[in-house]
Amino acid sequence: MAPGQKISEPELAGSYGVSRGSLREAIARLESSNLVERKPNVGARVITLSIDELMEIYHIREALEGMAARIAAGNMEPDQIAELRKIVERQRKEISSGNYAYFLKEVDLDFHFRIIQGSRNKRLIRLLCQDLYDLVRFYRASFSASSPRPEQAYEEHSAIVAAMERGDGEMAELLMRHHIRASRENARKSFEAMQEQPAGQQTKQSTAASAT
Repeated sequence: MAPGQKISEPELAGSYGVSRGSLREAIARLESSNLVERKPNVGARVITLSIDELMEIYHIREALEGMAARIAAGNMEPDQIAELRKIVERQRKEISSGNYAYFLKEVDLDFHFRIIQGSRNKRLIRLLCQDLYDLVRFYRASFSASSPRPEQAYEEHSAIVAAMERGDGEMAELLMRHHIRASRENARKSFEAMQEQPAGQQTKQSTAASAT
């Protein structure tokens, strides 16, 4: 569903063959993850962010994920870092075959999620994974599939893992910060390009990107 799209409970319940009670519970969980907003006399809609709000999230990510990479470089076990390398190598293979949808895989394969969890810092994990993570992934789904960002992201991910393999936390932090800044710039350009399109085409592109 596209950002800002109204959520019709009868339509969704019929489409998925679920009870209205189960659907309301699911919507409530999405609302708690900041993916759905509910307004009086309007109903529930998929969240919509302004460019300023989106950039605020990326600035927070740059600081906190950089910190997470530095801490994780010292806290993650060698086999956990080896798993990160496997994720990056799988990313390379998927990109070389033209499968940019790799970026939308489930959470346990997600590069950033593994590093955040690897920091073992409970407050940092809560801030990123519970307060921001779902919202970041939702918007990243709309922007990450645009070339040539996937290739650049692979190079950046590979360099971060190399620093962690050496146990160089300071370099891992610097590289992660650079990576998030590059992602932020890509998101800004993609957001602005979408805003310049007619409303109908914006919805169509956003929906297609989210379903990639």
